Amino acid sequence: MVIRLAESLELPLRERNDLLAAAGYAPAYPQTPLTGPALAPVHTALKHILAAHLPYPAIVIDRHGDLVAANDAFGLLTGGAAPELLEPTANVYRLALHPNGMAPRIVNFTEWARHILEGLHAEVLRNPDDQLTDLHAELEQYVPDQPAKPGHLGFAVPLQLRAAEGVLRLMTTITTFATAVDVTIAELKLEAFLPADQATASILSQRTRDAPDQAANPHESQPPRHP
Repeated sequence: MVIRLAESLELPLRERNDLLAAAGYAPAYPQTPLTGPALAPVHTALKHILAAHLPYPAIVIDRHGDLVAANDAFGLLTGGAAPELLEPTANVYRLALHPNGMAPRIVNFTEWARHILEGLHAEVLRNPDDQLTDLHAELEQYVPDQPAKPGHLGFAVPLQLRAAEGVLRLMTTITTFATAVDVTIAELKLEAFLPADQATASILSQRTRDAPDQAANPHESQPPRHP
């Protein structure tokens, strides 16, 4: 009955386990390390998906936005970021908005920052979490209190990023494991960056062909962190 109630409420698996514990039952949904042997097929599948998305950037993050894996093209977006923001425990939200991260290269920083902050705020409301709450408070300090420019939106919030060849215009998609019954897998998000115009597609394709080593990302096989 507890499980049926949690399913009806569409609670995340982590909260379903908490509800079961509150009712005096053992957790029903396992939380397996991503690099463990039981999830080897998932880890392999993620690496294949990331590689197949080349020459465009793609990443996998956990529920706190910590980087789990990335394809080689992601390094093209993070050029110039401070090394400490790119360490194995890198948080992609902090990397995007920190003044020593990607922020100086983001043309539409106010709009993109608002997009990230609103997403985090909505996630905190759905699934209260102290770490996410603290992260949201930190990131707010990096964002100027400026109104959005009129007509800044098209069919999606773009990421406009300065590059040597010009401004990259990217849109993003989010993929999750909809049928997952393991907490670790259910909380993973695969974010893919897609070119919003032909100029961006050409730049990314050319840079990946010309300098594959410069795009290498040190976080490709890092496991997610779990509090």
